[in-house]
Amino acid sequence: MNKYIKTVFTLLVVFALWNIPMQLYAQQSQKENSSLEIQGIIKDETGNPVIGATIIAKNQPGLGATSNMDGQFKLKVTEYDVLVISYIGYVTQELPVIRIRNKKGAIIILKEDNQVIEEVVITASGSQQKKTLTGAYTTIDIAQLKSPGANLTNSLAGVVPGIIAIQSSGEPGADMSEFWIRGISTFGANQGALVLVDGVERSFNEIPVEDIESFSVLKDASATAIYGQRGANGVVLVTTKQGVPGKVKISAKVQAGIDARGKMPDYVDAITYAQMANEASIGRYELPRYTREELDIIANNMDPDLYPNVNWRELMLKKVSPKYIANINLTGGGTNVTYYVSLGYTSQDGIYKSKSSENKYDTNTTYERFNYRANVNMNITKSTLVRVGLGGYLINRTQPGSTGSDIWGSFSQLTALSIPRRYSTGHEPSIGGVQTPEYHMTKTGYKTIWQNKMETNISLEQDLDFIAKGLKFKGTFAFDTYNNNEVKRIKTPELWEAEKVRDANGNLVLRKVRDISLMAQESSTTGTKRYYTEAYLNYSRLFNQKHRFGAFAMVYMQEMSDTNLGTDIIASIPKRNLAYSGRFTYAFKDRYLVEANWGYTGSENFEKGKQFGFFPAFSAGWVISEEPLVKKVAPWIETLKVRASYGEVGNDVIGGRRFPYIGLVNESSQYAFGEFGTNTIKGYRNGTIGTPNLTWEVAKKYNLGFDINLFDGKFTGSIDFYKDKRDDIFMTRNHMPETTGLADKVPMANVGKMESKGFDWNAAYSDRIGQVRFTVRANMTYQNTEIIDKDEAANELWYKMERGFRSGQTRGLIALGLFKDEEDIRSSPVQEFGGKEVLPGDIKYKDVNGDGKINDDDEVPLGYKIHPGVQYGAGLSVNWKNFDLSVLFQGSGKCDFFIAGNGIHPSMVEPRETYCNWLQMPTAGYPKKYQEIRQQKTPMQLGHV
Repeated sequence: MNKYIKTVFTLLVVFALWNIPMQLYAQQSQKENSSLEIQGIIKDETGNPVIGATIIAKNQPGLGATSNMDGQFKLKVTEYDVLVISYIGYVTQELPVIRIRNKKGAIIILKEDNQVIEEVVITASGSQQKKTLTGAYTTIDIAQLKSPGANLTNSLAGVVPGIIAIQSSGEPGADMSEFWIRGISTFGANQGALVLVDGVERSFNEIPVEDIESFSVLKDASATAIYGQRGANGVVLVTTKQGVPGKVKISAKVQAGIDARGKMPDYVDAITYAQMANEASIGRYELPRYTREELDIIANNMDPDLYPNVNWRELMLKKVSPKYIANINLTGGGTNVTYYVSLGYTSQDGIYKSKSSENKYDTNTTYERFNYRANVNMNITKSTLVRVGLGGYLINRTQPGSTGSDIWGSFSQLTALSIPRRYSTGHEPSIGGVQTPEYHMTKTGYKTIWQNKMETNISLEQDLDFIAKGLKFKGTFAFDTYNNNEVKRIKTPELWEAEKVRDANGNLVLRKVRDISLMAQESSTTGTKRYYTEAYLNYSRLFNQKHRFGAFAMVYMQEMSDTNLGTDIIASIPKRNLAYSGRFTYAFKDRYLVEANWGYTGSENFEKGKQFGFFPAFSAGWVISEEPLVKKVAPWIETLKVRASYGEVGNDVIGGRRFPYIGLVNESSQYAFGEFGTNTIKGYRNGTIGTPNLTWEVAKKYNLGFDINLFDGKFTGSIDFYKDKRDDIFMTRNHMPETTGLADKVPMANVGKMESKGFDWNAAYSDRIGQVRFTVRANMTYQNTEIIDKDEAANELWYKMERGFRSGQTRGLIALGLFKDEEDIRSSPVQEFGGKEVLPGDIKYKDVNGDGKINDDDEVPLGYKIHPGVQYGAGLSVNWKNFDLSVLFQGSGKCDFFIAGNGIHPSMVEPRETYCNWLQMPTAGYPKKYQEIRQQKTPMQLGHV
C-alpha cells in the first residue's frame, strides 16, 4: 500500500517538474527578445475591476497573465505583440502593445457580451449545439454540483432533472446515493444508468467535483441507442478537466464542515416506560407489569443493575461529526502540450462514540480518501492529438467489529429499562440474546478496509480533412484495476445475564451466556480489471449554409475479469461485450432536424446465433424560432423547439448467473426408487435448468420534448414527456406446475412486462441588478410505474396479484380507525391476531373481500413505492464582486417507506410522541397500548404507521 502511494505521487511530481521547465524556458526566451513591461487595469463598463480576466500575448503562445483582486496585471512582451483580453460574459478584445507601451496603469474597459452563447452538449460523438439536438439531453453547470459533500452522487437529487436519487445510509464511505434516470423502469436485474467517465464505463462516486469539466445526462432512446444494451436505463457522461495553455495556474481549496446526526425518535426514560407498560396491561384487564415497589425503585434509581435508566442514544452517539475536504490542482502548457494535475483528500468521521484510548484502536466508522488525476494533451501534428489520462484513488475505512444491523438493532430493541451499561460487578451484560450498543460499537474488535483503483486511458484524435472535410477519427484504449482488502480482528468479552431477583444476601444472580474470545481474524480480498477499446469515425459538415449533415460509426469491445478467482470455473471466464453502432443526422437551415441511430450489440448471455441484437431509434425536431415569421414577430424568442423520438434498446443483464442458457448438473446426488426412503442410488441429476430460448429484454421508449430560450438567454427551460414499455423482462418462473418436476429448479424466462411514464422539466432565469448577478432555477421529475405482466398464478382476488399495480408497492391491511366501544366491535368483521381479545382503542381494519373476517386475504396494495415518484428542487445563486451565495431547496414525494423491525414493536423502545397520545377516544392519535406482539403483524403489514 505505502509502496503504491509513493509510486503514484513520485510519478505526479516528476510529471509536474518535467512540465515546469517548459514554462520557464518559454519565459526566458521572452526575456531575451523583450524589454517592455506592460501594466494595466481591467474594468467593466460600470468602473468595477474585473477579477480573473485572462491577458495573453497573441503571437507568443504560453505567455500570459491574470488580473488580480484590483483588476491589475503585469506582463513582459515585445512592442510588436497584440494583447488578447478575455473574460466569461464579456466581449474579447485585442489591443496592440504599441498603443499602450508608454502608459503606466492603462485602463482597459471590457464590454458585456449580450449575444447568446450557443449551449454545447457533450454527446457520444463529442459535442453538439443543443439547438440542433433532437434527443433528450440535460447538461448541468458544474457549479450546481459543488455541495460540501464527500460524494458527488449526493448532489444529484433535486438538481439534475430526470434523475431520481435516494441516500439510504449516512455511514462514511457507504453514504453514496443510488440514482436512476427517470426512475426504475424494470423489475429485472439491471436498473441503473450507464456512467461513462471520459468515454469509459466507470464510477464517478469518488471523483472530486473540482476535477469535472462537464456533466450530461442522456435520457431517451435517440440519445442512448448507440450504447447498445448498456444504455437501456439512460447514460451519464462525465468529462474531466484538461490542461489550458499558458503559465502554470494553481488552484487550491480547503473545506471543514460537520455532518449532523439524522433525526431520531425521542425515546421515553425508564420510569415513563414502566408507567406506560402498566397502563397497557391494565387497559387489557391484566395485572400491572411493575409493582408499586418496583416503580419507586425505578423512579429513584435505587437498583441500576436490575432497573437501569440508560439513554443509549445520548451515551453512544455524537450529535455531529467532522469532515474535511481539500483539493489542489495545477494546469498549464504551451501550444503543443497542455496538462492538468490534481490531488485531493477527503476525511469523514462517523457518529459513534468509540474508545480508541481504552482499546488502543479506533472502532468508529471513519473514511479517508486520496484522489489523484493527471491529463496530458499532446499535439503531435496540426491534425493529430494524443490524450493521456491517469486517475484513481486510495481509500482507508474503519468500522466496529459488529455490523451496522447489530448496532442499530440493539438501539431499537433495548429500552432505557432493559439492561445496564455494565453490571456493578464489572460483568458485561446481555439480555435475551441482545447486547448493548456499547458492546457492539467498542467491544467486538474492529474492521479495516483498504481500497485502491487506478484508471488509465490513451486516445488518438485524427483530423481527416485531407480525405473529406469534416471527417474525424478517434481511438481509445483504457485499462482499469480495482482492489478491495478487508481485515477484521475480533475480540469479545464474556457475556452475563442477571436474574430479575437478587439472592438472600442481596447479590446479583448472574449466568454466563457467552465465553470470551481473545483473538480471531477474518480477511478477504476482491478485485477486478477491465480493458476497453473503442474506435469511431465522426463526420459533420455544413453545405451552402443550409444543409448540415452528420454521420457517426463506432465499434467498442470491453473485457472485465475478477482477480480473485477461487474455485468457480465460470467466474474465471472474462466477461466480454462487443457492439457496433451508428448515427445519421440532417438539419435544413438548423430549422428542420431528423436523426436515426442504431446499435448492434452482442452479449455472452445468449446462445450461439442469438448473441446479437439490433436496436434502432429515430427522432425529429422543429426549431420554430428559426422560422422567418417568428423572428420577425417575436425577436425576443432565441430558441423555441419541439422534438420527438422513438427507439428500442436492449438489456441483457440476468440476475443470478452467467450463461443461463446452459444447464448445470450435480455430481454428488442420489435418486430414490421403490418405496419412499428405501432404495437410493447415487448418480447425476439436474442442478440449475438451462433456458435455451432466452432473448433480450427490450425497452420501447417514447419521448416528446420542448426547449425554450428567451430574452437574450435570460430565461431557459425544457420539458419532456416520456413513456417506457419493457417487454420480455428476465425473471424466474415463479408459477410452475409441480407436474413439471421443476418446482425446486425453476428456470429463467422472458415473461415480464412493465410500463413507466412521466415527465421532467427545468427552468432558469438569469439577470443582473447593478453589480449583482443572480440566477433562479427549478426542476422536477415525475415517474409512475405499472406491472403489465408477471409470472404469477391467477387469483380470484384481483388485488392480491402484482399485475396492474406499481412495482415495489407495499401491501397491508387498510386501517379504518380505532374501535370506539364494544358495540362497534360486535358489529364489525371478526379480527383475531394472536388469539387475543379485541378491545376498544384497537385498530379497526377493512374487510376487503367481505367474508366477515380480517385475514391475509384482506391485504391490498397501499400507497406508493419505496423509491420516490416525484423529486424536485429550486435554487438561487447570487454573485457580487468576489462573493458567491448559493441556496438549494430539494424534496421528494409519491413515496411511502414503512419502517419494519423491533423498533416499532410493542415492548420495545417507545417514542415519546405516543405518551398520552392514545387516551383521547375516539380521536386518539395512536391505538391502545399492549405489551406483547399480539397482532402477529408489523405496522408495515397492517397499514398503520
